[in-house]
Amino acid sequence: MVKDKEHVLFGGDRSWKASDWTASDDRVRGGKSQSYLEISGSSARFHGHLDIETLGGAGFASQRTVAEDNTWDVSHYDGILLNLGKSDGKRYTFILKDELLPQNPDNGREQATISWEHDFVVSEDAAQAESSFVYIPWKKLKPTYRGKEKKGVTKFDTKNVKRCSLMMRSFFGDQQGDFSLSVKSIKAVSRSKDLEKGPTESAKKATFRAPLLMSLLATSILAYGICTCLCPCVMNTHAMKHWVW
Repeated sequence: MVKDKEHVLFGGDRSWKASDWTASDDRVRGGKSQSYLEISGSSARFHGHLDIETLGGAGFASQRTVAEDNTWDVSHYDGILLNLGKSDGKRYTFILKDELLPQNPDNGREQATISWEHDFVVSEDAAQAESSFVYIPWKKLKPTYRGKEKKGVTKFDTKNVKRCSLMMRSFFGDQQGDFSLSVKSIKAVSRSKDLEKGPTESAKKATFRAPLLMSLLATSILAYGICTCLCPCVMNTHAMKHWVW
């Protein structure tokens, strides 16, 4: 049986729905950060304000899926591909969960479970582009518990993905304020060598050639300038010697 090369979770062929997502911000801990997911055409904009003053340097704002009984089996794929639009160049976190527990009967809050996370930054060149991609293989997902890396955790269960989240966090005071990230689609995809090796060879060669060409151009201009200044002097000196003799 031939597997599909991709499985769209959100966006793309599936229309974004604001009702599929809800805010999960640091307000549950007394903070003042706030996030939104604004649907516009074929993309969703994750935006809001990250406050770090209230909680003394900490803070987070996130949007997560709401369907508690939904399960994605992505075991036939090799990772997640984020198709992104315009960004502010800040550091974001993509999160998956393979386990959800019932609410705590004492306080009504959701009980914490392991999160599988990957941090990413859209480069300055791509931040204002209409489209860019971030590929996250399963092996790059880091297990965390309450925001801290968790050691000795069993392998991520790709057959039972329960929740998907996008998060903006302070990273201990490194970033704050307004944020904005446009997301066109979130897909589970089969591995592609092009996705993992980064820039194509032609792109690498172009990147290498550009500085070389600039260097050659600068050398040519310098040589021309020297020649322009010195050649008349040499010619005049030669003429004077010829006239004296």
